[in-house]
Amino acid sequence: MSTEGGTKALIAALSANLAIAVAKFTAFGFTGSSSMLAEGVHSVADSGNQVLLLIGGKRARRAADEEHPFGYGRERYVYGFLVAIVLFSVGGLFAVYEGWHKISHPEALDAWGWAVGVLVFAIGMEGWSFLTAVRESEKAKGKQSWTQFIRTAKAPELPVVLLEDTGALIGLVLALFGVGLTVITGDGVWDGIGTLCIGLLLVVIAVVLALETKSLLLGESADKDSVRRIREALVDGEAVTRVIHMRTLHLGPEELLVAAKIAVNAEDSAARVAEAIDAAESRVRAVVPIARAIYLEPDVYSAEKAAAGDDPAATPGGPGPGGAH
Repeated sequence: MSTEGGTKALIAALSANLAIAVAKFTAFGFTGSSSMLAEGVHSVADSGNQVLLLIGGKRARRAADEEHPFGYGRERYVYGFLVAIVLFSVGGLFAVYEGWHKISHPEALDAWGWAVGVLVFAIGMEGWSFLTAVRESEKAKGKQSWTQFIRTAKAPELPVVLLEDTGALIGLVLALFGVGLTVITGDGVWDGIGTLCIGLLLVVIAVVLALETKSLLLGESADKDSVRRIREALVDGEAVTRVIHMRTLHLGPEELLVAAKIAVNAEDSAARVAEAIDAAESRVRAVVPIARAIYLEPDVYSAEKAAAGDDPAATPGGPGPGGAH
């Protein structure tokens, strides 16, 4: 669902940004507004970002090979990080420079009606893209707040589009502010101030995206609910009596690695233990389908070792599965 929803939101955002970029650069040609130029570059950067995410999604679907035995799922995170860099450099820093230049050398606007018309058109298109991203995100968000969703989402596409569209809508309002005050006062400094604010906004959004995608690149565990369901599925109370410790790691947005040491009965035969491991893997995949790589190590649980702290993950209150407890 996250892949399909993310692709739909990306295509909607790309279509909107391409149309808006053409309109903004046309308005800049008529008005000379630095806010319009900054917004035009912003739309081009956003369009490039969406193309990068689409490429990343396609490349991530390649099958695992000898050199990359766990597949290419993390390539989506790499392209998500590239998006943050592009947004920071091409969008944010350019707008900051252009705003500062306009403040230092203010100029009056010509044909300001073009700027206002294009900005209103752009707000409508960005609003459509934003609502598409919101609708697709709600399918994956569940009961989380929007902030929690952006911070915990394992697929980068929807959070990126949501943040980009939010920044674009706020930026368009700032551009209207700059153009409007320039027309009213006749002072081009206001256009520069609007442009500078747009640049600072884009820099902040780029930093947030970079921090979130960096965390995904380093490797994040499964969410707490998935960890709980995996632990419950591993234990059947007979052949598998408890989970001694467990680690989870996202190999990609929709592929999870599970590694666990499970307690089995000391008197069970090797064949019985092998059957128990196979059954445990099947139960885990039934409750968390994205758990595709599962490695289980059977062991005999020792309360003495746990009490002595030899295996802190096995003690109550010790470090839990995948860093979740």
